[in-house]
Amino acid sequence: MDQTDLIEEYLVNGGVVGSDEELRFTLDNFCNPGVGIGDSYGNGCAFDPANSRKRERDEASSGPKLKACREKMRRDRLNDRFLELSSVLDPERPMKSDKAGILSDAVRAISELRKEAQNLKEMNRKLQETIKDTKAEKIETREEKLKLKADKEKLENQIKAMTAFPPPIAFHPIPIAPLNGHNPAGKPGTQFTAAYPNFAMWQWLPPTVLDTTHDPKMWPPNA
Repeated sequence: MDQTDLIEEYLVNGGVVGSDEELRFTLDNFCNPGVGIGDSYGNGCAFDPANSRKRERDEASSGPKLKACREKMRRDRLNDRFLELSSVLDPERPMKSDKAGILSDAVRAISELRKEAQNLKEMNRKLQETIKDTKAEKIETREEKLKLKADKEKLENQIKAMTAFPPPIAFHPIPIAPLNGHNPAGKPGTQFTAAYPNFAMWQWLPPTVLDTTHDPKMWPPNA
């Protein structure tokens, strides 16, 4: 792993990578590029008491230097975060270096986003109520449609029942002729007496029999 990656991972993860002694030694090499890996660790497989004592003296003398280097790296990362935040808040404008101004813009943007989220939440609630009312109206309309359809079928059945048999023709009674016939000439003779009362028979005949429009064709007049 590279020394720079080890330092960044240590700062990001809160110092959970490796021990403090290893990080201190890495920072020492990072702040002093002239010290190589071979000079620091030597062989790497054999233990050298001289190198160990030298490392302890170097650690004792480089304590303030490591702290300053670590603080500088922390500030640089913090400045980078502020610049990134400034570019996210307003990509079209140049990045600010004023941290207080960047924080003020961030607070204002967060407040606006919260208001917009609240408005969207209220609009969503109203839309849900509208959808609920629309569904209720749709169900009610469907029930009314089914009811009207049933009424329509009922009326159609009634109309079919009424038109299945034609109504009877009204009967018009005819005055009954007197039993004693009238002889206007005063001549003696047998008087006509009706055995049955007179009434019209045409009303009991079917309409096709009463139709006389085709009589000239069927029964031409005699010459």
